[in-house]
Amino acid sequence: MAKIIQGNLDATGGRFAIVASRFNSFIVDRLLSAALDALERNGAQPDDITVVRVPGSFEIPLVAKTLAISKKYHAVICLGALLQGETPHFDYICSTVTRGIGLASLESGVPVIYGVLTCNTMEQAIDRAGLKSGNEGFAAAMAALEMVQVMKQI
Repeated sequence: MAKIIQGNLDATGGRFAIVASRFNSFIVDRLLSAALDALERNGAQPDDITVVRVPGSFEIPLVAKTLAISKKYHAVICLGALLQGETPHFDYICSTVTRGIGLASLESGVPVIYGVLTCNTMEQAIDRAGLKSGNEGFAAAMAALEMVQVMKQI
């Protein structure tokens, strides 16, 4: 029989960092609240969670990588909200932030979880921050929990 490696949702003894953008705080604060709720519901202690606020989503990858390479945390969760405007600025920022978060994880060997919303409208962002289709901050924290357990088994 094949050995199956999969994570569970146990945060006990884990240390987590959350990098959250202040820009679009109306949305990001909802993501952050849900992420904290998910971690604490699954056994994380408040003292084992560090929240770092950054100006905007563009600043998330640098801080996420710095936290990940510090080896103080088992996972880093990135939360932000990017909304489409009238210029291509949105596309450049989305691409850069996404690539940076992925590289932070690959280069550090620590799960760096992508919880940045990239929405065409404020309504879409509100829906993804808990109004209609669940809360992506909660989902990002759950992914972090699972990845921590997977990495421990590998």
